[in-house]
Amino acid sequence: MKHPEIPITDDHIHFNPRTGRGVEAAKDFRRAGGTHLFMVALPAYSLGVVPRRGEDYREAFEETLRVAHQVRETGITVFPVLGVHPVELLRYAEEVGLMAAEEIVCAGLDLAAHYVEEGRAVALKSGRPHFPVDPEVAAASERVLLHALGCAADCGCALQVHAESAPCADIVDLARETGMDPGRVVKHFATPDTPLVPSFLARQEGLPEMARKGRAFMMETDYMDENSRPGAVMGPKSVPRVTRTMLADGSIDLEDAWRIHAETPARVYGVEITL
Repeated sequence: MKHPEIPITDDHIHFNPRTGRGVEAAKDFRRAGGTHLFMVALPAYSLGVVPRRGEDYREAFEETLRVAHQVRETGITVFPVLGVHPVELLRYAEEVGLMAAEEIVCAGLDLAAHYVEEGRAVALKSGRPHFPVDPEVAAASERVLLHALGCAADCGCALQVHAESAPCADIVDLARETGMDPGRVVKHFATPDTPLVPSFLARQEGLPEMARKGRAFMMETDYMDENSRPGAVMGPKSVPRVTRTMLADGSIDLEDAWRIHAETPARVYGVEITL
């Protein structure tokens, strides 16, 4: 049976030819019916870069954009998302101290914002640890998140947030404090109770019910592209396959699918999603 002609978008996916399948994984996404994706930068150290100043992130960001170009050549529309993973603060603090590490990652976010301003990326990513940390690390992480929100507000882009599996309702107030529109703050790996814009794993329970109620959300795999953990967190075919299954069994309709894969991401990220 021919697939309905609709966009299918993965809101949070990684490709890393150094440790995984790279473009071959992207081809799996396309063969399964995927059309658009938000390719999110991996931690700099995953790409062999250990920053000691903000400018050092340029090498990691350029590598991300190089792979994004390769993925585009397969026929997929790719929207790069650049920034700093919250675990980077902890990792670099072990070597240079917490204060210096905070300065490094904030400078990295400043650089990522320049890429957005230049039109080479569409959004930023930041967050805070999703596991317990010492109070001083938690406080520094919160300052980094505030800095990221301010950067996103200043350059008029969305921000993907990696944080604990919880509503993260306080981030709504943090966003407003920095002048950031909470309607453009995306909770990656979201739970249904978040007031932020949810990006749900494709295996999230209750997707059809939320879609039928008209809830604005996106879908993701958080595919890590690591040969040592094949298919983690979910495989690259997952978002297209789950979407097609829901359409086939009637649990969502084309209007629901369009809202999930085109209308909501276009509004949140300020991009055009068409076939």
